[in-house]
Amino acid sequence: MINIYEAQSANRRKSFLVILFFVLFVSFAVWVLVNAFSVYVGYEAGALTYVGIAFIVSGIMSFVSYYYSDKIVLSISGARPADKMRDFEFYTVCENLAIASGIPTPRLYVINDSAPNAFATGRDPKHAVVCATSGLLSKLNRTELEGVVAHELTHIINYDIRLMSIVSVLVGTVALLGDWFLRMQWYGGSRDRDKNSGGIAVLFLVLGTLFAILSPLIANFIKLAISRRREFMADAGAVSITRQPQGLISALKKISSDTEALEAANKATAHMYIINPFKGKNDKRAVARFAGLFNTHPPLSERIAALEKMI
Repeated sequence: MINIYEAQSANRRKSFLVILFFVLFVSFAVWVLVNAFSVYVGYEAGALTYVGIAFIVSGIMSFVSYYYSDKIVLSISGARPADKMRDFEFYTVCENLAIASGIPTPRLYVINDSAPNAFATGRDPKHAVVCATSGLLSKLNRTELEGVVAHELTHIINYDIRLMSIVSVLVGTVALLGDWFLRMQWYGGSRDRDKNSGGIAVLFLVLGTLFAILSPLIANFIKLAISRRREFMADAGAVSITRQPQGLISALKKISSDTEALEAANKATAHMYIINPFKGKNDKRAVARFAGLFNTHPPLSERIAALEKMI
């Protein structure tokens, strides 16, 4: 058994290491691609210009998604504002836990769908949203609902949406640079300057091609690893708020065992939910381990095992 503070501390350390590795990898990938661009176009300014454009394009796309994430997701999901009378328990649970967490009560929404699930969105605690399905509100008891809501509030408190937006900008920048470099080689052909280039220049061209192909994939895998680590942190944070690990454990088991797929979810919003809304199941360990590389959430068994250590 470990206490809540030990679990949170361990999760922060692991999350920091994953993020640090991600930043170092992206920095190295950009450095290689910048030098490859420089060799190819023949001067430094050209390469730096490409990096700047890639960063701006990726940044604008991610900023729009980040700033309007709540409106976009709620519209896609067909959610309605929660009503204090109609959704009294949901309303009071969120109010009480928000007060206990020291943050403003987020705006509350309900998706009319019998599949139990929930998510949080919004760019900061002052503009946050917690959304639950009608199935979640009807199938969970109050203690279980507190565990789910506390998990979502922890995402808000930890600024996870902001973090993942920054990560998306970096992944997008690497992906754009890699794509442009490959297109430049494909359409531009070989350069006469390459004949006069030294071994270092040739090395950067080879590495640039390799990183252009592989770095977007690797960066995206690390992005997913960061997302999975933030889920562990949100689980530990939920226990820190409610002091009842069993409530969240029971809720996760109920949600995962429910056979209904969430019709309101799609590939663009699936990563936001507390549990995969598509109810994809695969029991073969080898396949499951490989598929896990593409998941935004850690395996349920690992989440429950971590929570059970806090009981």
